[in-house]
Amino acid sequence: MTFPLLAILATALLLGACDEAAPAKQAAAPPPAVVVTSVAKQDVTPSTTFNGRIEAVDTVELRARVQGFVEKRLFDEGAEVKAGDLLIVLEKAPYEAQIGQVKGQITSAEGALRLAKIDVDRSDTLVRRQAAAQSRLDESNAKHAQALGELQQLQAALKRSELDLSYTEIRAPMDGRVGRFRVSVGDFVTPSSEPLAEIVSQDPMYVAFPVSARTLLEVRKRAESAGGNPQNLRVKLRLPDGSIYGESGAINFVDVQVSSTTDTVIVRATIPNTRNSRSERFLIHNQLVTAIIEQAEPEQALVVPQAAIAIDQAGPYVLVVDKEGKAEQRRIRLGSRHGSEISVVDGLKAGERVIVEGLQKVRPGQIVAVSAAPKSGD
Repeated sequence: MTFPLLAILATALLLGACDEAAPAKQAAAPPPAVVVTSVAKQDVTPSTTFNGRIEAVDTVELRARVQGFVEKRLFDEGAEVKAGDLLIVLEKAPYEAQIGQVKGQITSAEGALRLAKIDVDRSDTLVRRQAAAQSRLDESNAKHAQALGELQQLQAALKRSELDLSYTEIRAPMDGRVGRFRVSVGDFVTPSSEPLAEIVSQDPMYVAFPVSARTLLEVRKRAESAGGNPQNLRVKLRLPDGSIYGESGAINFVDVQVSSTTDTVIVRATIPNTRNSRSERFLIHNQLVTAIIEQAEPEQALVVPQAAIAIDQAGPYVLVVDKEGKAEQRRIRLGSRHGSEISVVDGLKAGERVIVEGLQKVRPGQIVAVSAAPKSGD
């Protein structure tokens, strides 16, 4: 009888233990702790970013306009030059000799012209005295006209030779930075040779960037509704190292057609190209940058910290805590980024509380334990 009694006692003890543990398991878990911040209106400057490229206002290829051997290179590759600076000299001797030869021919032609004029005067006198036939005067006039034509041809040839001589000096047609010298001193070049060098203008520069046709229409509508001009937008640049360029520019051109392959329009802005402490220009022709397009004047907008925003397949949302401490999922439409905050175009109201910490622990409809986020500077 002892064994059945022990079994009954053991069972009773186990049941008692289970009864004591059951309330502990059924006790409600505490609400998840979250940190919230209030949605507030702030002065923000709406902005949009685009991938852009720096373009020089002018680029010029230096080419030989006459043939000859390169005698001198008078510039440093990569240096800045001024309009009119002498950069390259081709051999002059053949063209100087050509000028001397043409000048000698002109002297001879001038003598022939004077002789022809004397013959015309003599023939005219004889014809008036009826001592010679009219045909002699006609022949003298023809020879005079021929001598005059030959002189004029030689004078034109002299101008051409002098022009060819001037082409042996290749000068900078504008201010800018000269690139690599693509030939060597002593090379023979002709007008059909490759460019000898290239000059790229430096200040100001263009920044060109493609904008979707849809975005362009939105910008124009927004500007019209605000009573502004979309070309009064301010353009800033983010350089390849992530820094923001210190100068801002203005849009000066919007292309007249949309690309049929990308549905984008090329927009171009002019921006100053300043120097750094080593007197080097910041912007370089064909450099890739990020163009940041901003409104000239700030506007009031609702902003939330980026930490408050979650994104799923349906888009961005935040969790709003109502007066009863319950979390509510709220779909929002985002505006532009401003440092660690993002403006919200639709979906929130000023004064509403959004979760910024503990977002991953909360499900919509759940009661939460709220604490306020510290204010900036605390």
